[in-house]
Amino acid sequence: MSTIHVGSAPDSWGVWFPDDPQQTPYTRFLDEVAAAGYTWIELGPYGYLPTDPAQLADELGSRGLKLSAGTVFEHLHRDGVPAADNWNSVWKQIDDVAKLTAAVGGEHVVVIPEMWRDPATGEVLEDRTLTAEQWARKTAGMDDLGKAMFETYGVRAQYHPHADSHVDTEDNVYRFLDGTDGRFVNLCLDTGHISYCGGDNLAIIRRAPERIGYLHLKQVDPVVRAEVESEDLPFGEAVKLGAMTEPPLGIPEIPPLLAEIERLGIDVFAIVEQDMYPCEVDAPLPIAQRTRRYLGSCGIPSVRF
Repeated sequence: MSTIHVGSAPDSWGVWFPDDPQQTPYTRFLDEVAAAGYTWIELGPYGYLPTDPAQLADELGSRGLKLSAGTVFEHLHRDGVPAADNWNSVWKQIDDVAKLTAAVGGEHVVVIPEMWRDPATGEVLEDRTLTAEQWARKTAGMDDLGKAMFETYGVRAQYHPHADSHVDTEDNVYRFLDGTDGRFVNLCLDTGHISYCGGDNLAIIRRAPERIGYLHLKQVDPVVRAEVESEDLPFGEAVKLGAMTEPPLGIPEIPPLLAEIERLGIDVFAIVEQDMYPCEVDAPLPIAQRTRRYLGSCGIPSVRF
């Protein structure tokens, strides 16, 4: 019998950076995510929540919250520097994030590929298509990272396909999975980013059920997505236009997706992530409350909050 542990994340409160005056203060985020009825949260950008394990544990415990995962970004494919330097710079993030995550009971680190263009300005930072050699560096490097973070900190690497990155479309997700070892790295299936990039979430689950290690629940406004595609807008601009919307207003449909996960018979985290940076500080809580009620009404017995 599957158990789908639904939680939320700082991202759903408009948090993208460790420190930004436009963002909700971390104490308010913690108060409100608990008030919305969630138990599980993610760390968010390192430095947003307290980085002292004892302080973080106290902040979570006092509100009945638990941590599911931390997040890091990777650029293992990059040319121009030795592969070891790329690996070491990513490992420096992991050393901070995985250590803190494990110290407060989290068992996963979500790894996101860095984007090929700046999400705010749209500046193109590198070619949007990887060479075969770059793919090989990325996949081999992720296997090494996943193995090292589990052996060192006991946390599992869950790889997160992302808009405006090199692991974005359904085909690129398959290419990444085919090039990596499920013993060391699996998939954080972000339903919104897959739909944003034109992919089929159900098809991915059915093709690679053994690689589903984690979920981000997110929906995309199809009208905004069409505008983004026609004008080739950067991801940050898309978010400002409302590309990511609260369920059930967007795509993909959530009940069939949760039912498909339930059929896998696995225990898995499904963290609600609605990209909405920047946003008014009073906006996230009502959305989080409505989203929780909606997810609880989908008729999926394995969903737990």
